[in-house]
Amino acid sequence: MGEDRLYIPPMTVREARDRAAAWLEEQGVEDGRSQADRLMEHALGMDRAALLMAWREPFPEAKGEAWTTLIRRRGAGEPLQYVLGEEWFYGRPFTVTPAVLIPRPETELLVEAVLDAAGRLWPPAATAHGAAAPTVVDVGTGSGAIAVTLAAQRHDWRVIASDLSPDALEVARANAARHTAAGRIAFAQGDLLAPLIASGRGGTAVDGAGARVDVLVSNPPYIPSADMPGLQREVRDYEPHLALEGGADGLDPYRRMLEQLPLLSAMPRIVAFELGMGQPRIVAELMRGMGQWDDIRIITDYGGIERHIVAVRTS
Repeated sequence: MGEDRLYIPPMTVREARDRAAAWLEEQGVEDGRSQADRLMEHALGMDRAALLMAWREPFPEAKGEAWTTLIRRRGAGEPLQYVLGEEWFYGRPFTVTPAVLIPRPETELLVEAVLDAAGRLWPPAATAHGAAAPTVVDVGTGSGAIAVTLAAQRHDWRVIASDLSPDALEVARANAARHTAAGRIAFAQGDLLAPLIASGRGGTAVDGAGARVDVLVSNPPYIPSADMPGLQREVRDYEPHLALEGGADGLDPYRRMLEQLPLLSAMPRIVAFELGMGQPRIVAELMRGMGQWDDIRIITDYGGIERHIVAVRTS
């Protein structure tokens, strides 16, 4: 089926969906039918229930060109989330563009781990009644999914979001505003922890650079350089390599952050990282060698893969 045959009026909504789904699968898109459904909901501005009720109605001819463009973009390999301009994370919709990595479900586990560990050190009931609340830094914030979620879940926390990419920070700012968290998040452009170091070396220092950082959370680039060509085309050809490639073994960002930590005014009581397959035990050992945290544990993701490190100084 050629691209010029994707939409031939008159067609019902269901016929247009079925034709698009078949073409997507011809292009190697997995589960073309469900993806065509999502794109149809987007094109027509309907939710799932409304779409089902509209199956037998004529597809609006005025939307035919836009519909074809959406399907062609997905068929070329562009991720569905970029085509839609949105992905859900921790129960909230986040704007995504090619400037940022698409949030993944496993990263929600990192957020859960930070909320749990910080909740024990700074109990919400205590901070709500005036006790000191933590300052939390999200390094490599991208879309802001982690930073915005933490600020939305804990209104009394001070959250700082940093990224090397100015374009990514614009997306993160938009998401903070979208979820009414902009007033509780400071943004800084720079390389890893540089904006948090008192001198501001390597980036634009945030207000209060050099102040105490209580919690550091980061989902940095962790894919080894040699693995980049073998990635799924949606990732390799569309998601930002700046947010993907972590050097020869994928661990460069972790080593550099661990080297930068002593340059902060105080060592964070919690450090939480997301990592790639086979990496957590290596980085956990590096962290144990620093002797700064008395509880270092590894968390597995939904697929049973060791995915996160949470290091806590309990005393």
